[in-house]
Amino acid sequence: MEEYKAKEIQVLEDIEAVRMRPAMYIGDTDKRGLHHLVFEVVDNSIDEAMVGFCNRIDVIIHKDESITVKDNGRGIPIDEHPIEKRPAVEVVMTTLHAGGKFNHKAYKVSGGLHGVGVSVVNALADWLEVEITREHKVYHQRYEIGKPVTSLKIINELSELDDGTTVSFHPDPQVFQQIRFSFDILSERIRELAFLNPGILLTILDERTEKKHEFTYKGGIVEFINFLNSDKTVLHPPIYFHQEKEGIDVEVALQYTDTYTENIFAYANSINTKEGGTHLAGFKSGITKAITSYAKEHNLTKEIEIVGDDTREGLTAVVAVKIADPQFEGQTKTKLGNPEAKGVVESLSTTYFSAYYEQNPTDAEKAIKKILSASKSRIAAQKARDLTRKKELFERSPLPGKLADCSEDNPDIAELYIVEGDSAGGSAKQGRDRKFQAILPIKGKILNVEKATEEKILSSEEIKAIMKAIGIGEENIRYKKIIIMTDADIDGSHIRTLLLTLFYRRAKELVESGYIYVAQPPLYKIKHKKKIIYAHLEADMNEKIKGLDPQPEIQLFKGLGEMNPDELFFTTMDPQTRLLKQITLEDAVEADKTFTILMGEKVEPRRQFIEENAKYVENLDV
Repeated sequence: MEEYKAKEIQVLEDIEAVRMRPAMYIGDTDKRGLHHLVFEVVDNSIDEAMVGFCNRIDVIIHKDESITVKDNGRGIPIDEHPIEKRPAVEVVMTTLHAGGKFNHKAYKVSGGLHGVGVSVVNALADWLEVEITREHKVYHQRYEIGKPVTSLKIINELSELDDGTTVSFHPDPQVFQQIRFSFDILSERIRELAFLNPGILLTILDERTEKKHEFTYKGGIVEFINFLNSDKTVLHPPIYFHQEKEGIDVEVALQYTDTYTENIFAYANSINTKEGGTHLAGFKSGITKAITSYAKEHNLTKEIEIVGDDTREGLTAVVAVKIADPQFEGQTKTKLGNPEAKGVVESLSTTYFSAYYEQNPTDAEKAIKKILSASKSRIAAQKARDLTRKKELFERSPLPGKLADCSEDNPDIAELYIVEGDSAGGSAKQGRDRKFQAILPIKGKILNVEKATEEKILSSEEIKAIMKAIGIGEENIRYKKIIIMTDADIDGSHIRTLLLTLFYRRAKELVESGYIYVAQPPLYKIKHKKKIIYAHLEADMNEKIKGLDPQPEIQLFKGLGEMNPDELFFTTMDPQTRLLKQITLEDAVEADKTFTILMGEKVEPRRQFIEENAKYVENLDV
């Protein structure tokens, strides 16, 4: 060890600091962090929109995976900074904690507040170019690895006023694990920004596929609620209020449906606070107070205690606040920490919804009827849980009896295969690598949790076995690779969809963390002389038999049980040869709508979905 003296203390420049610890600024260097770069640039344009200087934002994904974000706002200042003696735009682009959002003179409210967003994007891009139009002139500057390689120059002059900023950049492949952008992830964020900023046009174009979306909504978050619930049975029209108190602008819309899941979106200065925060806590407390007070005053509870979770079953809500000095937890801004926001949102929510229910007793009674049903279901479910715990304690059997566990207890390494049928389960148990592969056979089609109460779900033996085996609801899960393995036929597809519905509705964190996979067993086995070839699709099979003897023997696998243990392991379970599809959540709103359409009560949306998507089917078992 060398001596620890003053010379060992390093002082990193802004760009070096960001490149050494990028996750500190963007969350990670995988898919999440990659897309966060785009959000940082778009949020700057949204800040212009929130103060009334921008009504159009365009996002383009180019074929080389570079991104362009263009707005018609005021344009980043280009005059010389009085202290730095450089153009203001260069200061903004290259210096951490340099921005125009600290003193509220240029921006009353904004999502950008640390002055590090676009400079971080610049530091993590192998190149970035900015074009600014101000006062009939177009200015341009290029940066590489966060540093200017050209001076700010005038490249064009315009006859008409067309102010705005265009930022184009390419993420540095030396920083990120992969640099392929997801149209769906970006589209989801752009769509919700359009709902949150009524009347503003936001577009996204993917030049790789020529796919394009345009979003503009005059109805704001009420239209957002209608969009979210378009395929659900609603109990009343959306309820909405917009009010300012103590300098905090609060906007809330909600609607109850006949579903069993809670669907709440919370925003602060148009930033999606996915982890919630004080504004969300205030809303939850306020709606609970309003409902419980109304129910008690009108003798509707019938000695049943209503708790907060009951008031949110089947609830779709959007909570959006604008606050001058938001306190986010970290640069990725996923949680709001302002303590004053809780009191303001709670007070306004309690007051408004209490008054609304008094004036609209029919809507109130529909909501409370739903909530009382949730309360009864919760109480019954709790009794079922208590009974199960007592039984497990008595029998000393914490894991399902049909689970063939693995010897590895590290969840980062251990895998769980959920296998359709006892026959395939038996083959999987015999063929698996017992060190790290666990097998849980299930019988046929599990309960559709989209249409089931908590009580009914917890009384399902198959679902209890799955949840217990994984550790859902416990302190730690047992496997970080959960693999659904079903037959490659229509029944197998249905079972797979039921399992995905279970995970999405009851253990969404597993999907969000990327722990859910689908095994891809081969459809065809081709025997040619002494050689065996496997193919997953008909087109794949046709390609593989080209040039072979006209009499190859081809076997179509109808089920996993047709394979012997060694064959099942080689084709579908061996990490060296298997093909797995990871289930990812790129557009949460669209995912919610799709599960509602496919697994919900309404038939007509499901028929329409099938008709629209039938053309994409590659293999259909009839």
